[in-house]
Amino acid sequence: MRDTELLNIAIKAAILAGKEIMQLYEQEINIRLKKDLSPVTQADLIANKTIYELLEQSNIPIISEESYSCYLNIPDIFWIVDPLDGTKEFINKNGEFSVNIALIKNRKTTLGVVYVPAKGLLYFASPETLAMKVKVHNHNILLETLESLPLCKNKSQSIRIVASRSHLNKETEAFIKIMQVTHKQTEVVYAGSSLKLCLIAEGMADIYPRFGKTMEWDTAAGHALLLYTDAELYNAQTLEPIYYGKKNLINPDFVAIRKNIHWD
Repeated sequence: MRDTELLNIAIKAAILAGKEIMQLYEQEINIRLKKDLSPVTQADLIANKTIYELLEQSNIPIISEESYSCYLNIPDIFWIVDPLDGTKEFINKNGEFSVNIALIKNRKTTLGVVYVPAKGLLYFASPETLAMKVKVHNHNILLETLESLPLCKNKSQSIRIVASRSHLNKETEAFIKIMQVTHKQTEVVYAGSSLKLCLIAEGMADIYPRFGKTMEWDTAAGHALLLYTDAELYNAQTLEPIYYGKKNLINPDFVAIRKNIHWD
């Protein structure tokens, strides 16, 4: 399949999964804990099943947060999926959760879809489309709202830092304090799930530091958006771009940043 066909399948899968998630959003949420003590809900599992059924049409292997243990050897080309990124935000009913789907080729993210169903927003990126944003109403795309995400740079002296709403730790707080010392004007914005990477891609924020455990499915789709909007996701220790298909699928500490911002 061509990238355009793969993108269309990923978009359809994300929107259908988001529709199912929202059907459960207003109901009582049953929560159980996984082995790593992270929460999982029925919405995670139902969305995962829907995404699998559609992505399997591509005959490309799938790795998902809810089923990744089945792969002992990571393939060169694979889908990586978080069917409900921001489960804590879903449980707290603040709307800041997303469906994340990305295609990895030779350890690089090349195509990504982030659907934020509670906010009616769909972000996607591929070599053919570059990075795009479109509004969604009742899980139907409103084509008249389709827009390219900007390559524009922040012209103000203020540095806009985005931080996790649910995973802010001492290391991240220390990084923010350093930025506040080295830059005269800083603003901190809090968000959940892949919305943090979407804010960077949209030019609504400049830098997102993350010190603490994340997995490849947390970042791959949003990372694809960054690649086509003059931004990047860097390993905080090596300052090299993040790559995918690691055996344990664990990301290093990272910093997502628009390329005109200096932080090292």
